[in-house]
Amino acid sequence: MSSKPTVLFVCVHNAGRSQMAAGYLRALGGDAVEVLSAGSAPKDTINPVAIEAMAEEGIDIADNTPKILTVDAVRESDVVITMGCGDACPIFPGKRYEDWELDDPAGQGIEAVRPIRNEIRSRVEILLSELLPTRDAA
Repeated sequence: MSSKPTVLFVCVHNAGRSQMAAGYLRALGGDAVEVLSAGSAPKDTINPVAIEAMAEEGIDIADNTPKILTVDAVRESDVVITMGCGDACPIFPGKRYEDWELDDPAGQGIEAVRPIRNEIRSRVEILLSELLPTRDAA
């Protein structure tokens, strides 16, 4: 493990939840954390409502592209956070795995996506405090 922890966020389409989580971790963790995201069956584009919800927080994920989950991405990561992709994620010994049960924002309006976004933010903040316990709170 390098001095900088690597976190991989995985959801089925890599278009909503995992992109929002990656956006928050990049914004809140800065250069202290390496952030990856992927999907077991990625869509062609990011969910526009997820983009809108994150823009409300001042985080731009509009230029992100959904990526296919690879074994290498899991192997490179210290922490793997799954969001509804079940058994699609390969398991490697010695890695930290968490499954965040979150509603899928696909097909939902902004009013329904905001609470999902807010839950993701609080979980990312907790994750950051665990990964970087000596870091001063921003």
